[in-house]
Amino acid sequence: MTAPLIFRMPWSKAEGHDPQELLRHEWLVTNGLGGYASGTVLGAWTRRYHGLLVAALPAPLGRVMMFNHVVEQIRLPDGRVVPLGGALHAGAARSESASLASFMLEWGLPVWRYEVDSYVLERRVVMPYRSNTVYLIYHLVSGDGPVRLRLRPGFHFRGHEASLATPIDKPYPVSSLGNRIEIVAPDWPHLRMILSEHSGALVLDGGKFYEVDYGLERERGYAYRDALWSPGYFRADLSPGESVTLTASTEAWDSLLAVSGHDALAADLERRHRLVEQAEPRARQGLPAELVLAADQFIITPTTRVADTARAHAAGDEIRSVIAGYHWFTDWGRDTMICLEGLTLNTGRHIEAGYILRTFAHYVSDGLIPNMFPEGEKEGLYHTADATLWFFHALDRYLKATSDWSTLRLLLPTLRDIVEHHLRGTRFGIGVDPTDGLLRQGQEGYQLTWMDAKVGDWVVTPRRGKAVEINALWYNALRLLAGWLSQEQQADVEAINGHAQRARDAFNRRFWCAERGWLYDLVDTEGPDDPALRPNQLFAISLPHPVLDQAHWQAVVDVAAEQLLTPLGMRTLGPAEPDYKRTYDGDLRARDAAYHQGTVWPWLIGPFIDAYLRVYPDRVAKAHMFLGSFRAHLGAAGVGSISEIFDAEAPYNPRGCIAQGWSIAEVLRCWIKTLPQHEPQPLRSPD
Repeated sequence: MTAPLIFRMPWSKAEGHDPQELLRHEWLVTNGLGGYASGTVLGAWTRRYHGLLVAALPAPLGRVMMFNHVVEQIRLPDGRVVPLGGALHAGAARSESASLASFMLEWGLPVWRYEVDSYVLERRVVMPYRSNTVYLIYHLVSGDGPVRLRLRPGFHFRGHEASLATPIDKPYPVSSLGNRIEIVAPDWPHLRMILSEHSGALVLDGGKFYEVDYGLERERGYAYRDALWSPGYFRADLSPGESVTLTASTEAWDSLLAVSGHDALAADLERRHRLVEQAEPRARQGLPAELVLAADQFIITPTTRVADTARAHAAGDEIRSVIAGYHWFTDWGRDTMICLEGLTLNTGRHIEAGYILRTFAHYVSDGLIPNMFPEGEKEGLYHTADATLWFFHALDRYLKATSDWSTLRLLLPTLRDIVEHHLRGTRFGIGVDPTDGLLRQGQEGYQLTWMDAKVGDWVVTPRRGKAVEINALWYNALRLLAGWLSQEQQADVEAINGHAQRARDAFNRRFWCAERGWLYDLVDTEGPDDPALRPNQLFAISLPHPVLDQAHWQAVVDVAAEQLLTPLGMRTLGPAEPDYKRTYDGDLRARDAAYHQGTVWPWLIGPFIDAYLRVYPDRVAKAHMFLGSFRAHLGAAGVGSISEIFDAEAPYNPRGCIAQGWSIAEVLRCWIKTLPQHEPQPLRSPD
């Protein structure tokens, strides 16, 4: 293996940085199933989602918190007891911070380094690929003698999004055989634990209940106190150069005992090395390589939908999907299709891209792909007007990269069916207006575009009518389908092109707002046409088949650059608009009111750069500069990843999920696209 790919946080105890800053920095390790381990770098848990083993299990369980917490201490030869991590609340973390010297990611995996006098101890967290298992590996690098490591685990089996008010009625039964431990609770899988690679034991001290205070949940207006139960503590004596691994798993004992912690670490590092090596050459070093490793966290083999897996296997295929974001999102159709190019094609995972497309083609119903799959459910929800249109775009990107025409031929009947459903009308008011050929959508109580915030019955941005990006996507889908039908020498090419041309003509008549010099965001709605300045209009230029007349491209791009562009993505609403919100904070209602009303979304940098380079093809270097601030952001929030959203104004505080799939995908795609050796494309319209 070549030299390790190391990402060091811009934080150092030696340089006098405040350790409390690390309560706002979080780490994430995933298992390729949707399961994960996560916490703060400092060690105190601040979210109800923080845990050491969130297992991804078949329906109806979904993702389950199986191993919540561990309090870590070492006892030195002089009798001093030094805390390492696992504080029960943020205030208690102050005493632990004294020993933390540094934190880094080695090939994307977290490594803590603790220093006390002459003693140096490192900790790693590893989750084997496609296994609901976690390894906590402790290695005493140096010291003047042996130390005793003490690890007190805490448990509260629950769905990872379940209410913290769900009580633990009584202690969980514990059974042991040698150094094997099983913890059992009704309705949940057994949790199997073992302290391996060194002499050690579980000391049963009668058990205890204790509380953990999740500070971020309190800030966000949610229940924030969790009751955990511990049966006792593990202990092990370590001499310099020795290691010990605490393993926790829902897998069977035979598979668990077959792999040691060091073997699991070596195997996972080898897999991560291969991920970087198989990515396209411009993504094999520096920030793109870090993003390749971050991208891996989102591509999953869903465990919930067992029947779908069996069906795919019977056809000689595999099922794959994309987690939209960690910690609380599941797999979403829209996000998956937008992510596909960056997460799979730029990273060299073309086979899995095909799996994803064929998986979602199987889910098409009434001409729609699912908007999302609820946690632990087998069936998807279909309330989306754009996810299906993004499916055409994702397939186009895949075919350009792979020339997999057999998949195209397999999917063509489905693509025809989708277009036919849209032409005659399908669910949620989605259908073509026969008077002008534009696509309209909307149904009371539903949020069908990507601007989908909803609080109770309040849809914040309903956008019922004809939305600008929906019609840009519709036109692009029609042109793509016509091209594929022509290539495969199938009928209806002329008819599909006719629908596309009709939609294009109507789009340019209806959406250009001459008074403001940009596109309406929504027309033919329940009230007046909406001229609010939003980034949605960029898709009328950025897609492979731009629907907007070329004469208006520069005006749209220039106003977006002037009023919407920030160092970390695009504002969702112009600052001069009356509903503009500067920050995304407050209670749930206040946050959702700001979600698409100014809040910055990193993924939108993708369509902006695409549109920008259509207008200014000789400014590739400048387009690359628009991405510069993401390098520093990798050391904040979710370390090594990119957040879901940011405040609309400086200092652009990160908000929402700490790791978002389409944020990673679009920044990676555009970083590669704008590297200096990339040749600029000429200004032209393919239509």
